[in-house]
Amino acid sequence: MKLLTAFVFLLLIGKIATAQDNYEIQVYGSETMTKKYTMVELHSNFTGDGSTSTDKGVLPTNHVVHETVEITHGWNDWFETGFYFFNSIGSDSRTTYVGSHIRPRVMLPAKYHFPVGLSLSLEVGYQKPQFCEDDWTLEIRPIIDKKIDKLYLCFNPVFDKSLHGGNASSGYDFSPNAKISYDITKVFSPGLEYYGSVGGLNNFLPKQQQQHNLFLSLDADFNPNWEFNIGYGLGLTNSTDNNIFKCIVGYRFQ
Repeated sequence: MKLLTAFVFLLLIGKIATAQDNYEIQVYGSETMTKKYTMVELHSNFTGDGSTSTDKGVLPTNHVVHETVEITHGWNDWFETGFYFFNSIGSDSRTTYVGSHIRPRVMLPAKYHFPVGLSLSLEVGYQKPQFCEDDWTLEIRPIIDKKIDKLYLCFNPVFDKSLHGGNASSGYDFSPNAKISYDITKVFSPGLEYYGSVGGLNNFLPKQQQQHNLFLSLDADFNPNWEFNIGYGLGLTNSTDNNIFKCIVGYRFQ
């Protein structure tokens, strides 16, 4: 009943909330943080070919470095809370603290032996308007994944909404994320990651106005307390940032 209540709570709050672009480039797995453990992660990325002019008050993304600190704590075997601190490094007044988000997440515990992993996260927070047209946003992220021997499949059908800003009167946007990887050794798992944003649920944008990134990625499992992911991404439409290098390093402790 507690688990069901938490899922309903997140769904109801979702009635009231755009994704954080290129600050946390990650397809999320369904497992929550282990009870009483904390994970500290550094999300780093560099955009080699992004926008070059200010648009609707938002600064360009070309040749900018994003550094995001994420702190996640596991409260029990099905609930965690994550905190994000977004930072930008770049020329022309683009070096600054950008904003913060909070992300509670619940999952269906493994003890129920469901055939796929399931969890649901809610991410809400603020970022400065010179970095996003919508300064207050909410993201609803269902997470579905499955491990089949050495093959890993994951899908995040993300729903975004502006709470305040230029798109506050609009409905939800659909931003699907997906990942496929394969364990070639006990340590290394190369894969592909996809990140998209296609517009409103009932009114998709024209193709070249949509955002589609495809990343070649590599996960390395050197130690169960460490997380390591690197990737190189290409933009597949004119509206998408291109030539993005990303790296995620995390450490888990009790």
